[in-house]
Amino acid sequence: MDIYKEVTDRIIAQMENGIIPWRKPWIASNQAVSHVTGKAYSLLNQMMLGRAGEYVTFKQCQQEGGKVKKGEKASMVVFWKWVETEDEETHEKKEVPFLRYYNVFHISQCEGLTAKYDEPLPATADPNEKAEAFIADYLLRSGVKLTHESGDRAYYQPAFDRVVIPCMEQFKETAEYYSTAFHELTHSTGHESRLNRLDRTAFFGTEAYSKEELVAEIGAAALVNHAGLETAASFRNSTAYVQNWLNVLKNDKRFIVSAAGKAEKAVKLILNHE
Repeated sequence: MDIYKEVTDRIIAQMENGIIPWRKPWIASNQAVSHVTGKAYSLLNQMMLGRAGEYVTFKQCQQEGGKVKKGEKASMVVFWKWVETEDEETHEKKEVPFLRYYNVFHISQCEGLTAKYDEPLPATADPNEKAEAFIADYLLRSGVKLTHESGDRAYYQPAFDRVVIPCMEQFKETAEYYSTAFHELTHSTGHESRLNRLDRTAFFGTEAYSKEELVAEIGAAALVNHAGLETAASFRNSTAYVQNWLNVLKNDKRFIVSAAGKAEKAVKLILNHE
């Protein structure tokens, strides 16, 4: 059986039954968030704060009946504020962004406050021996680095040849964890030192970016199938993901066929199949 054609045909068949909503397969974990609103800080602020959990300003701490512990130092949070200015010569008014900041404290630096937005992790995904063997062998041969971070993103960084995915305990299903890992590892096969498939000019929303996402998701679906982990839910979610990117490409299913051919080469590289 041609597994790549089989996977592709089944994806198309499911899509023809109507729109399937994609769902994120992991629960966001250990982000820096506002204790007052529960909203996560921007990626830049996440890196600056360097510590997960809930944060408050000095005033917010007092308003909640708490107090900052003696000797604790605040951390900075930055944001852009639009300010109206007037040109001295033309008197034309326009808005320009100015970088502003305020100081916050982690709730562990405060007394009298307790976390409000701790979300329990499902911790129901389990390591799979066959899938782990696929990954370990590919990482050893390729030199790709795989990092787990308790966060809300999965991505491949070509510049560092590194894959980053959420921790296993953030996933509800084993198949979804490995689908996410295989998706990003499929991206890594496009590195210039391997299949040289990645377009340097591709960015979110472009046709090139969309096509690469199709390659990665079809590759992931095939690898999950190879590992014997496919479930109805995981395959449906892969279909929904492909469907989302096909919408960017005006739903032209020819792109799936093209992507499947590239995904086949990627999967063979990961599995070390000639």
